[in-house]
Amino acid sequence: MEAKKVEVQLREDIFNVPIKKHVLWEVVKWQLAKRRAGTHSTKTRGEVAYSNRKILPQKGTGNARHGDRGAPIFVGGGVAHGPKPRDYSYHLNKKVRRKALKMALSDRAKEGRITVVEDFTFEAPKTKTAVEFLKSLGLDGQKVVVVIPEKDEVIQKSFRNLPNAIVLPVEGLNVYDILWANHLVITKNALQKIEERLGK
Repeated sequence: MEAKKVEVQLREDIFNVPIKKHVLWEVVKWQLAKRRAGTHSTKTRGEVAYSNRKILPQKGTGNARHGDRGAPIFVGGGVAHGPKPRDYSYHLNKKVRRKALKMALSDRAKEGRITVVEDFTFEAPKTKTAVEFLKSLGLDGQKVVVVIPEKDEVIQKSFRNLPNAIVLPVEGLNVYDILWANHLVITKNALQKIEERLGK
């Protein structure tokens, strides 16, 4: 399937804002922290499966004094100050996130890495169709984010097997994925929705 490019005028207040790297860094850091599972866990000396009997008398053996077998000093003992399950997410102001999204889009626009295409649909979920679509834009083999107006299972399944392509609905558009991509392909309808979302 061939993509049809569209000539459009990108809004200055969204696609041409000053870029502040520290703001982008702050938002990427926040996104990655939010994605962390935080399921890491270790057992303390109170949780390992050992008796808490003192392993040798305090005095008289000539050995160093020890308590039970589960002490952190022994192999197989508990871990001192080890990781426990925790939530890594934290709050980041909406205004900062919004600004960063505009900055990321502006960065790609300034480098000429945004292509706007006519809205499209695929008849059936086929990777071959997705490859042809990207080839027609000269983007095969590049890291691409395709932005569509809303979730479309057929389109998303078609691109799913391509390691260098991500399909995002407008509501899922984010700084990390924009900066990851070499190129953004945005449908005409999706562009309109982006302008509605960020141009308030």
